Amino acid sequence: MTRRLNFDRKGPAIGKAKALVIFVHGYGADGADLLGLADILAQRMPATAFIAPDAPEPCAISGFGRQWFVIPWLDGSAQALYLEGLERARQDLSAFILTQAEAEGLALANVFLFGFSQGAMLSLHVAPRLDQALGGVVSCSGRLLEPLLLEDDLKVKPPILLIHGDQDQVVPFSDMAEAGKNFNAQGFDCFGHVSKGMGHGIAPDGLQMALGFLIKNLPNGS
Repeated sequence: MTRRLNFDRKGPAIGKAKALVIFVHGYGADGADLLGLADILAQRMPATAFIAPDAPEPCAISGFGRQWFVIPWLDGSAQALYLEGLERARQDLSAFILTQAEAEGLALANVFLFGFSQGAMLSLHVAPRLDQALGGVVSCSGRLLEPLLLEDDLKVKPPILLIHGDQDQVVPFSDMAEAGKNFNAQGFDCFGHVSKGMGHGIAPDGLQMALGFLIKNLPNGS
């Protein structure tokens, strides 16, 4: 049974939503960490709703924030626990996507994931395994988890934008190229953007690239 995710919602600025962006936050944060980006994106996406769920678990290594799954290279957890947590998080987010799309009256082609760090990793893990393709995935400072499983688990190929700072000391910059290589090998439309001089975060140039990617893939008028 999937876990219920608490969330906040913004928009759309006008009328009924014609598209939906789901923000998927990073390790030790919560949905509010990314929802503020909606105010910027909505200026060019007035008919889009924005939703930011909180991850289902408290962060294992801090007294605040949430996590989607344990991270062995950070919290020292066992590999088996990580794989179990990743699969459970995949099911949680997949169910959440379907529920919110239905609530907004939208096809999955009009739903987008915008993830940061652990949330980007989960977004890249979830999207190819859905039964229907999303409108697209924006991954900021992410990584493709379990790349050897991608080919066997692959169901759909949504467009993907990978954004990464070349000075990232948390999730190595090289992870972006590795993810791009794997997605391109499987026939995805996968694009990359390097935020030069940026560490582990979302730079203004990266946000503008994300906005352009979303607008390009949005239904008309969203």
